[in-house]
Amino acid sequence: MSSPQTPVAREREVDRATDAAAADAEPALVVEGLTKRFGSGDEAVTAVDDVSFAVEQGSVVGLLGPNGAGKTTTIKSILGMILPDAGSVRIQGIDVYDRPREAYAHVDAMLEGARNDYWRLTVRENLRYFTTIKGVDPDSIADRHDRLLEKLDLADKADEPVRSLSRGMKQKVSLASVLASEADVVFLDEPTLGLDVESSLTLRRELRRIVAERDMTAIVSSHDMDVVEDICDRVVIMNEGRVIADDTVPNLLSGGDSHTYRVTSPDFDERLVATLRADFDVVGVDRRNGATRVEVATDSEGFYALAATLRDNDVRLDAVNTVQADLEDIFVSLTGGDPRE
Repeated sequence: MSSPQTPVAREREVDRATDAAAADAEPALVVEGLTKRFGSGDEAVTAVDDVSFAVEQGSVVGLLGPNGAGKTTTIKSILGMILPDAGSVRIQGIDVYDRPREAYAHVDAMLEGARNDYWRLTVRENLRYFTTIKGVDPDSIADRHDRLLEKLDLADKADEPVRSLSRGMKQKVSLASVLASEADVVFLDEPTLGLDVESSLTLRRELRRIVAERDMTAIVSSHDMDVVEDICDRVVIMNEGRVIADDTVPNLLSGGDSHTYRVTSPDFDERLVATLRADFDVVGVDRRNGATRVEVATDSEGFYALAATLRDNDVRLDAVNTVQADLEDIFVSLTGGDPRE
């Protein structure tokens, strides 16, 4: 016969049941009306202005923006490193400001590159340490650590101090330390910084595998649009403290009805290029090998007008191509900024 529960035990059981129900009822991360100002009076600067978005369980979402867009302040506000002036954040249904310890038990983060790790410890010791402070017995998931080290090409360096590794290796150790625990919501800031192409591709594949295997949720901040396009299901783009786009990567890349058309001809002179600039959205002019290539962003109807203009000016076309926009093109068109800055 079991002993009757104490009031404290019953209360904890109710809290666990409430948290589980809340987690099932809403996304893994919900940000509502987040606002943060720095300074006061006329000198006050609004870094984050009424930002709201949600991240579904088991998805990878990119949080992007040029320098000064407010994304770092947003991430730090979500993680409790900065106290916002307004708004709320819930992780797995738990309000992070009311019950921070319980909410952040679900979270791990890799911020500012490879600064997460303890460089005096070995690679394996770092994984065990960060697993332990999350309240998980590292021996119980030692096999997971071995697989992670193998997948990230760190197995041969497992017993070496992190300080002896290259920058790219340190970056991979930092990511492995985050993925080593049982956190189900992870924040990754520039996860591929300093990695060569092959290592970056390996890391992307492993991150997608772990997300699918564990039903983990990842929020990725990166200036590498190829990485974001490759691993993210959805992208939230910020500029001047506000969310200006929130959509799936395919929807953003489709660009609606507008396309970029590339026309090449030996007959383009300065006068005609000036005419095209006046009547159309000319996004690029390139002269080489006796011909000029002009790129024009327009919709289907605009393309017919472009063709009529070229015909009226007796332009002989060498080639006409439709240019597929990538995520960097979309980012620049929305923010006016360079994602690499």
